Amino acid sequence: MLSNRQLFLLNTAQTSNSPRLIEVERAEGCYLYGPGGKAYIDLVSGFAVSNIGHRHPKVLEAISEQLAKYLHVTVYGEFVQAPQVMLATKLLDVLPGRLDSVYFTNSGTEATEGAMKIAKKFTGRREIIAAEKAYHGSTQGALSLIGNTEYHKAYAPLLPEIRFISYNDPKDVERITSATAAVVLEAVQGEAGIRIPDREYIQAVRKRCDETGTLLIFDEIQTGFGRTGRLFAFEHYAIVPDILLLAKGMGGGMPIGAFVARKEVMDVIKDNPMLGHITTFGGHPVSCAAALASLHVILDNRLAADAERKAQLFRQYLRHPVVREIRGIGLMMALQLDSFAQVERVSTYCAANGVIIDWFLHCETALRIAPPLTIDDHEIRQACDVIRAALDNCLHDPAQ
Repeated sequence: MLSNRQLFLLNTAQTSNSPRLIEVERAEGCYLYGPGGKAYIDLVSGFAVSNIGHRHPKVLEAISEQLAKYLHVTVYGEFVQAPQVMLATKLLDVLPGRLDSVYFTNSGTEATEGAMKIAKKFTGRREIIAAEKAYHGSTQGALSLIGNTEYHKAYAPLLPEIRFISYNDPKDVERITSATAAVVLEAVQGEAGIRIPDREYIQAVRKRCDETGTLLIFDEIQTGFGRTGRLFAFEHYAIVPDILLLAKGMGGGMPIGAFVARKEVMDVIKDNPMLGHITTFGGHPVSCAAALASLHVILDNRLAADAERKAQLFRQYLRHPVVREIRGIGLMMALQLDSFAQVERVSTYCAANGVIIDWFLHCETALRIAPPLTIDDHEIRQACDVIRAALDNCLHDPAQ
């Protein structure tokens, strides 16, 4: 009989020639567990998904209660479903008043697609500006916004009239004009290796968008729900976007995303044509119930407020001659090394010794640290001990 690992390689589509091949039997809190009971401290959180840890009891309770009522009943936007209504109401309660309409999706990339559509229709314009080294998803439209041409070539032609500016470069702000439907920016560039923009830059973009009638779309798919030390990262910059993209940490481990805008903008999908944006499973009732429970956990336990203190522990424990820089905001961090060989070696050592750590799509010389916001001080120390041992190996091996 073939093993699960063999069947995984044989029967499931592969996204690279070197998958991690760590088999997971169960997960709890900040830990993943293999079939033999081996424990791994998860410093990736399913790529910023498990903000409240794996299988949080409040999320499991909400899922169980909803399972007893109904699952999918119809396409999104037709029936009144309490989980959707309650989640939308709570989300709008914690967001600024000008963001007053929510459209639920299955994922972040779908949120990106919906936002692009309403921006173009509302403004009557075609041009969309994104940033170099950006990542907003992998569907055709979202892929068009990726600021790395290496990811475009194999799938060309993509969407026309997409322009790119340098992230955090004030000189490029003037390239936003009255022909621009929307500017799409990550609140913090994630896959570029955690690049944090200057507050003044984001405010200049906001001002320029106001001057030109351009909509500012803020991608908080990775940064939302407490990861940066605020509930939403736009709060760091004292601005409010026109359209907000959410997903990943939103669902407490369940698949869900959303784009949020003012009602005037969102209403363009209602007519000419009617049903201008539709989804079958977006806003699935079980995912919405889980997301509402997750949001309450983040708020009730003030998880965002403690993120920066925990980040400082990582900074303290991970000072090391091999580490060139530690970039980050809250529990969204990058350890900059010298080479991919070092990154790969550290990552492999950590996995073998019970710590999951990874790198970035557009920055393969840095390691990603994005643990659950619920990680405790002892778990941070344990994980950092393993990472430092891995870094020691790089320091003592001249080939690296």
